Amino acid sequence: MECTERIRCRELGGSSSFHDKLYSEIEEVGWDHLVRLGDDVTFLSFRTLDKSGRVHVVEVRFDDALGCAPTISADIPYLPNIKWSANLRLKDVLVQFEKHLEKLQEFWSILDEIDRSLWIVGPKSPSRASGNRQVNLGNDCTLLVSISAHDPRSLPDRCRFLGPNSCISAMKLIWSRNSRKWTKGKSFADNLTCMLEFQLPKAPDIVQTNDEVECGICYAQYLPLGDELEAKRECGIDYRCDNANCSRGFHSICLVEWLRSISTTRQSFDVLFGNCPYCSEAIAVKLNNGKKYF
Repeated sequence: MECTERIRCRELGGSSSFHDKLYSEIEEVGWDHLVRLGDDVTFLSFRTLDKSGRVHVVEVRFDDALGCAPTISADIPYLPNIKWSANLRLKDVLVQFEKHLEKLQEFWSILDEIDRSLWIVGPKSPSRASGNRQVNLGNDCTLLVSISAHDPRSLPDRCRFLGPNSCISAMKLIWSRNSRKWTKGKSFADNLTCMLEFQLPKAPDIVQTNDEVECGICYAQYLPLGDELEAKRECGIDYRCDNANCSRGFHSICLVEWLRSISTTRQSFDVLFGNCPYCSEAIAVKLNNGKKYF
């Protein structure tokens, strides 16, 4: 069975040269990369992986026709300057976007290292567009820093100490005194320890519960189960992608329905085999109870 977006786009084919060209260009990119097709079919979003396996979704909008320069948006620090001409195609836009992601690899790698090695105060999964991190220093003090996407190994230009004045006053003096000690060859955590002259506290082990996760397909935390009399019974996230760079959570019910709409999905007995909607990693889902098949 073909996915809904593919069927809709095919039905529009022939209604105009724009729709014919659009269908052809999505075919070039690959339908498995298409996340969403807008109602007016001038808005599309595609899923792509960077060289580190991080999942990115880029939105592409054409104002009038495919011959015009498109605009793009994505959850990244700054957007590329898309070079466009009348003979370029949709795939050329995505190639330029993927090359732009290569420039941001060190920026994201440093942020990942900060998140792993330090006690970060804030959202569990911050926006990839943001270089801001609030580091717990202990004694009710934190340091708010902004990592530069253009030079992520440099001393952050914006640093702000937060906490009791009796504590942060001394930290500010030490920080100012040691400002020349920042070394690009060291990790962020090592530089911070050197600058502040004390060992930073480690983050406690916190396991994220399913209550904090939204389904990657329906974007709800819970789905109702049963009939109206059982409306209070709810189904939470019960499936998670094994790709560590994705780890997207889903309702198995939503995932099964999505897999059934994809023509490349295979079924063996009561198990559906396909690919994660976000990172394309191989996945397998049981039909009878929705639990992951091992």
